[in-house]
Amino acid sequence: MQGTVDGFSYGLVTPVAAFLMACLGGALGLRCTTRSLRHRDTFKAGWLALGATSIGTGIWTMHFIAMMGFSVRQAPINYDRPITFASLGVAVLMVGIGIFIVGYRGATALTLVTGGTITGLGVATMHYLGMAGMRLQGRIEYDTLTVALSVVIAVVAATAALWAAVSVHGFLASLGASLVMGVAVSGMHYTAMAAVSVHLHGAEARTGTGDTATSLLLPMLIGPAVFLILAAVVVMFDPLLVMGDPDWQRPAARTPHRPGVPAPRHVPSYGEPANWSARPAGRGPGRPGPRRGPRRGPRKGEHTTEQQKT
Repeated sequence: MQGTVDGFSYGLVTPVAAFLMACLGGALGLRCTTRSLRHRDTFKAGWLALGATSIGTGIWTMHFIAMMGFSVRQAPINYDRPITFASLGVAVLMVGIGIFIVGYRGATALTLVTGGTITGLGVATMHYLGMAGMRLQGRIEYDTLTVALSVVIAVVAATAALWAAVSVHGFLASLGASLVMGVAVSGMHYTAMAAVSVHLHGAEARTGTGDTATSLLLPMLIGPAVFLILAAVVVMFDPLLVMGDPDWQRPAARTPHRPGVPAPRHVPSYGEPANWSARPAGRGPGRPGPRRGPRRGPRKGEHTTEQQKT
């Protein structure tokens, strides 16, 4: 028996909410990756990890918010919790690999293709692993060509997202990039869902609603949603603004060095970039140093006492 599939049981509520969560995760990931470009040591890894977790959590949350609107009219839907949370781990891990590749290797063509492919495959794996956790009285079938198209969309979207993460720095540009990411991720999800058909077991098929799925998914979404909110707070309030800017970031301490002018000896501070080097103090043309030893011989145009007597 073929089941009647409805992907929009709550109308536009779930698609819009899912899109907003995808945009939030993408915006946080972009911002964290941009912040990571300022640092070369532990701060860089921390910002990249936060960005990867934000993007992965945003995509996972988007997927299951959209799945709250998915229902099969002839059968109730349940979800296996271990598989559902395993899909979250896959999303964060695979996105993290792509983010770290691009974050440390730069936005070259090879790194973007490599990182985008890994990230896109991770997003697709998260989606279909989450679908594998679905439990209903029947069998889920997929259209092969539509599934392949969804994977291609995921890889292209992930590559574009990684490029934007290392290339887009302005606020408005980052906002536009996050909206594009939200459209791409949502498009990938609903393309993949268009490949779904459900074949119910005739003897076990019965009338049901999507309320069971909603009651199961909603509590599982609370933790990731809270994480995204906390990550947004961290990004909005830069820790450097809370702790105070180090001396090397203040304009007064960044006096440009002119040739010949002595530069003060600099002691690196906590969190200072690795390319800042201390320079020894020297003498410049405008600051004559102290004379070392007595002057020997007359200056040009002067005569000694013996020459004046003669």
